[in-house]
Amino acid sequence: MPFANDLIDSNRARLEEQGVTRLQSRFLFEPATVMALLRSRIVGQDAVLAQVEAMLKVLKVDIAEGERPLTVNLFMGPTGVGKTETVRLLAQAIHGRPDAFCRIDMHTLAQEHYAAALTGAPPGYVGSKEGTTLFDAEAIQGSYSRPGIVLFDELEKASKEVLRSLLGILEQGQLTLAAGTRTLDFRNSMIFMTSNIGACEVSDYRARYTRGWRRWLGLKPPADNQLVERALHRHFEPEFLNRIDRILGFQHIEEEWLEALLEIELSKLNQRLIKQGRVLLLDQSALDWLCHEHDVRFGARAMGRRLRTELEPAIADCLLADPSITRLLARVEGGQLRVGADAP
Repeated sequence: MPFANDLIDSNRARLEEQGVTRLQSRFLFEPATVMALLRSRIVGQDAVLAQVEAMLKVLKVDIAEGERPLTVNLFMGPTGVGKTETVRLLAQAIHGRPDAFCRIDMHTLAQEHYAAALTGAPPGYVGSKEGTTLFDAEAIQGSYSRPGIVLFDELEKASKEVLRSLLGILEQGQLTLAAGTRTLDFRNSMIFMTSNIGACEVSDYRARYTRGWRRWLGLKPPADNQLVERALHRHFEPEFLNRIDRILGFQHIEEEWLEALLEIELSKLNQRLIKQGRVLLLDQSALDWLCHEHDVRFGARAMGRRLRTELEPAIADCLLADPSITRLLARVEGGQLRVGADAP
């Protein structure tokens, strides 16, 4: 291809004349920095994070198609494994705020007529002239140097009509409201969708599998992908799935990740305590207590709930008894989780 080679040589010469020796990107974020934050807060999802990193690298070099969203991703998996948290962390790393994205809770759009909440009321109906929609245009469009972020949460709970209204967004990156008075532009957006469809089937199958004869032989259940994929294709139409770039499966957070998960939750708690000039430490007995009988079905939320219902009340008792304590130590005494002053 002589023409292509000439064009490459011409561009290279132009860049050398300008002294350009590094990648020029309109996006300010650095994939390595973003991924450092994600890997510090999302545990047990190495395969998913590798795909997210690949996506960010493509965005950084700015070679994505210009006539559709920058990327369209579907996060699959059970509750509490980090699907929504991944989007929040991306917003934090790219925009500086964990809420800097447009979030649409799809469970609120379970009826067909709720499609108007996204596309706006048609001509002749109340609100058609105003172009009212659930979408946040500013969060969608982002800026020249930072992509917008859109999250469709709990996708499987929306009606079929609502899902069809998304087809134009996923394909052309634009949505013209029903009244025709306004067009929303998603071509500078990263679009994420979450769903836990198939998670119950996987959990039930695992339970039956481990109770049967295979458990006594030391055999592990097969990969969950087939069960999830069948559930996915039963619920969503092919033309919808065909517009998604990546379908990424989040895994259950197994016992091997519990201590790492606890460290993350403790870090969040200590960030709040530091504002009061305090810090909390755990001895091994408290660590074992909080990880004991953790139900993997509920993921990180279960661990956060355990800290709220068992550890935080113990901290409150300690501080109400002696507000001067700044170094707190949690331990198990007499079968109870207790918090006291950390001995120097």
